[in-house]
Amino acid sequence: MAPKNLFGLLIFLILLVTCTAFSFQFHGFHNSERNLTREGDSNVTPQGILQLTKRENNIVGHAFYNKPIKILEKTNSSVPQTKFSSFSTCFVFSIVSPNSGLGGFGLAFTIAPTTQFPEAEGGHFLGLFNNSNDMNTSNHILVVEFDTVNGYKDNTDTVGNHVGVNINGMQSKIAEPAAYFEEGMDAKKEEFSMEKEDAVCAWIEYDGETEILNVTIAPLKVSKPSKPLISQAIHDIKFVMKETMFFGFSASTGKRKASSHYILGWSVSVNGGIAPPLNFSLLPKPPPKEKDASSFPWVKVAVAMLSALTFTLLCLLFIVTRYKRYMMFETLEDWELDCPHRFRYRDLHIATKGFIESQLIGVGGFGAVYKGVLPSTGTEVAVKRIMRSPMQGMREFAAEIESLGRLRHKNLVNLQGWCKHKNDLILIYDYIPNGSLDSLLFNDNIALDWDQRFNIIKGVAAGLLYLHEEWEQVVIHRDVKSSNILIDGEFNARLGDFGLARLYSHDQVSHTTSVVGTIGYIAPELTRTGKASASSDVYAFGVLLLEVVAGTRPVGSSGQFLLVDWVLENCQLGQILEVVDPKLGSAYDEEEMELVLKLGLLCSQYKAEYRPSMKQVARYLNFDDSLPDISDWRYYDSQSSTNSLSFLEAMSTGKIASSYSLSSIGSRSTLPIKTGR
Repeated sequence: MAPKNLFGLLIFLILLVTCTAFSFQFHGFHNSERNLTREGDSNVTPQGILQLTKRENNIVGHAFYNKPIKILEKTNSSVPQTKFSSFSTCFVFSIVSPNSGLGGFGLAFTIAPTTQFPEAEGGHFLGLFNNSNDMNTSNHILVVEFDTVNGYKDNTDTVGNHVGVNINGMQSKIAEPAAYFEEGMDAKKEEFSMEKEDAVCAWIEYDGETEILNVTIAPLKVSKPSKPLISQAIHDIKFVMKETMFFGFSASTGKRKASSHYILGWSVSVNGGIAPPLNFSLLPKPPPKEKDASSFPWVKVAVAMLSALTFTLLCLLFIVTRYKRYMMFETLEDWELDCPHRFRYRDLHIATKGFIESQLIGVGGFGAVYKGVLPSTGTEVAVKRIMRSPMQGMREFAAEIESLGRLRHKNLVNLQGWCKHKNDLILIYDYIPNGSLDSLLFNDNIALDWDQRFNIIKGVAAGLLYLHEEWEQVVIHRDVKSSNILIDGEFNARLGDFGLARLYSHDQVSHTTSVVGTIGYIAPELTRTGKASASSDVYAFGVLLLEVVAGTRPVGSSGQFLLVDWVLENCQLGQILEVVDPKLGSAYDEEEMELVLKLGLLCSQYKAEYRPSMKQVARYLNFDDSLPDISDWRYYDSQSSTNSLSFLEAMSTGKIASSYSLSSIGSRSTLPIKTGR
């Protein structure tokens, strides 16, 4: 063999060894969200499904593995050589289109040098390109599209429901109608609709040596076909690849066509052979499809329409005669007409479908919360209906609600407005899809990790700091608890339910004397004076910190277990980490964990003057300041504990009339206080 050939072979073998194999595998995305970089409207649903787009017009969603993957190796020898990596991926996707109207536009498996496409357009461009850079060789993007819409300019993409391989743009080098080859001698090609299947599995395999790209798809219920739908040597791929690339997905909707696009599972292998196979039994269930009206026999449709028309005609007279009475649902006072944040009761009645039980999303000590869609804007809202009788001081209360409606902070649930109807007071908030912190903490099927919990804690602290010190007035929330903290799609905390909040000037002291709140979160001084303050909010926040860490309610159902005392006892024994929620295992930062537990004890001290302000709390949580030494804390004297017990016993037997939420009744047998020296 010639020396030149031997040298080339040696270079090739060196490159082959240095190309490191890489792989990952996601069965759902509950525990994998931190491995993703998401842009646009993409999110991870509570079921662990990666949702690229919702069924809304003109939106784009991206999701990429958050680390670049080495895709080729280059040498610095006198004879430059390049080793192109082989890669393989397997993923399961689902497309949910409306049962009437048009769906679109599809999704794309994408290999790109970046995860951001700031000027990309939706529609046919799938959130990756625009009119000016489409088919530009500087893009360096490989696209395998799963398109559901007919037509793209005048090129080969003329068939809807197809699979296409694109280089640097949306003009496909090769495209095939969505289909798979059945097993057997004939290998019959079976076409299917990607939109109508519950879920579809796709396999994409590229051989860096032969430059052959194989694309295979099949409904989830069908095993992987042995014959690919597309199998072709595509030499242009080597000109697309840079040294490192990002692997991921993109999807979009259009002006009049919109579908929801989901990824249920995903695996990738680079230089390691076939991608790890997905265990379909471990994947989250596909999102439900809408029933297609065209699937029903036309005779039944016609009968149903005639029946509906007949029913409408029979009810018409009744509706007309009742309409005037319905319009009299609310009688407005003159002052109500001047309130910009006041909603019409009729709109709320329509939004919640008449406050029916199917719209109910929660019930608390002060009323029920319903999900609604405002008829004028289509905006989703949470509507809290509070039973109040009699409606004394309503004008003053509405004035405060008008002020609270101006609160705007990323860690607050926006209070959009209010309405009164007879003896009901109705508050309207932003709708937050993930529900309350309480429902997540105590759900056996969900385990919040420590990073999520610590982020939630800091978010609540930021919201309270805004209320106490950063807004134009001091806002005392008066009911800080886990069920009043809502979690958005990014698992950020939103403090909500301002139905009990009170406003004061920054130089004014509290004048409220009614005791309100929830047992277990109520500061001890409220049982004596009834005067809420920023410090009483801090006390409730301290209890909340312990609840989030321990995954345990503040008061046991029997009233004998008290969370604050239990944590304090373990702290004094030098084993404070024994209270950590077993769901966390050992997957947490011990320094952060110990900080939160001791800060919870510091905030829930018996005497209000020893509690920190929310500004100081925020500094502790950001490690700007160190916590004070708590080794000299002791239990408060038994007489104070006895008084607290007596008060709670009297309240629970009805001898004290207060606005308490009685979801749990209990008391603190011992109360901590920091002693002076």
